[in-house]
Order: sequence, then structure tokens, then C-alpha cells
Amino acid sequence: MAHHHPPDPGSRSGAEPDASGSDASDAAAIVRSRREPAAFAEIFHRHFAAIHGYAARRLGVDAADDIAAETFLAAFDKRGRFDPDRGSVRPWLYGIATRLIGLHRRTEGRRYRALARTPAERLQDGHEDRVTARVTAGGAGADLADALAGLPRGDRDVLLLVALADLTYEEVGQALGLKTGTVASRLHRARRRLRESLGGTHPALIVEETPA
Repeated sequence: MAHHHPPDPGSRSGAEPDASGSDASDAAAIVRSRREPAAFAEIFHRHFAAIHGYAARRLGVDAADDIAAETFLAAFDKRGRFDPDRGSVRPWLYGIATRLIGLHRRTEGRRYRALARTPAERLQDGHEDRVTARVTAGGAGADLADALAGLPRGDRDVLLLVALADLTYEEVGQALGLKTGTVASRLHRARRRLRESLGGTHPALIVEETPA
């Protein structure tokens, strides 16, 4: 069966999507793209930078190029199955990206462990700082990278969708096909395990309790 590919949207360095009215606009673009495939370029332009950034923070820039491209190819192929009544486009895209990242879970684990072995002074502007900026208040250094590597994949996915993608509990549930209560329990467990891994030395460890 032939696969359709989205039109070439040009540079991926466009601006972040406008939050105002974005859900309705995204849904309309998806519906329109079913009869006018070129309309899918709107989804690409609005969300590629954010999806690429999320993948880069988890796997590194090189892998993120492939993950982001595959995310939008998959979304284009599956656009006929997108149901706006079940959620917005943004968590749907993050869900696709997270599943693709899951195929690289060993790479992600190795990446965090390599960061944990990297001297702190070499991490000032790197991946670990970007994670730490959202996951901790004050920074846990390389210890955080090692602790993240030790989390079960499902718990880590929930934690990082909240911390890096800034999704609500409800949006994380839409992205991963989970009930909101399951999202909350996984996030609570992930935060507790990180605290334990860090020896209780960072009691301010947070992922903001975003209401569903």
C-alpha cells in the first residue's frame, strides 16, 4: 500500500505554535488535510520545533532529527484516525514522538548515564541543564541524570511529558492512552523515586502539580 508523505514545509526553525485558539485551528487543519493533503503543512509549521526540542532533550539533537521527521510522517499517515473529540493535536503528536523515543530507550538510558559521568562544569549549557531547569528547583547535577536513567520507561515518559513538554495530566493521558489517575500515580511514583535516588538531598525536587 502506497504511503503518502506531507509536503515539504521548508525550514523547521519556525516559531512555536500560538496557544490562542490553537486546538480548534489544529483540528480544522487536520480535517482539511484529509481532502487537501497540503494543509498538513500547517501542523508541521506550528509544532515541529516543539516536538524536535522534546526529542532532542531526551535523545540528543542527531536522533531528534529522525524522531521529529518520523513523528510527522506517522501523524500524516494517521490523520484520518485523529478524533478531535478525544483530545487536541498537540498531545497526540507528543504521544507519537514518545512512542518513537521508546524504540530508542537503550539509547536514552545510555545518554543519561553518560551525562551522569560528565563533570558538572561541562554541563552548564547542555542537555542535563535543560532537564534540570524544569524537573528540579535548584539543580541536582549529574545525579539527576543517573536517577532519570533508573526510572521505568512508563514513569519517565509521564515525568518528562510534564517537565519538558509542559503537558497537563489530562494531555499526558491523551498522549499515552492513560487515565488521568494513572498519570498522577506514575508522576507521584517517579518523583518519589527521584527523591530516593538523590538521597533526599533535594527536597525541592518538583514537577509542578498541573491539574488535569
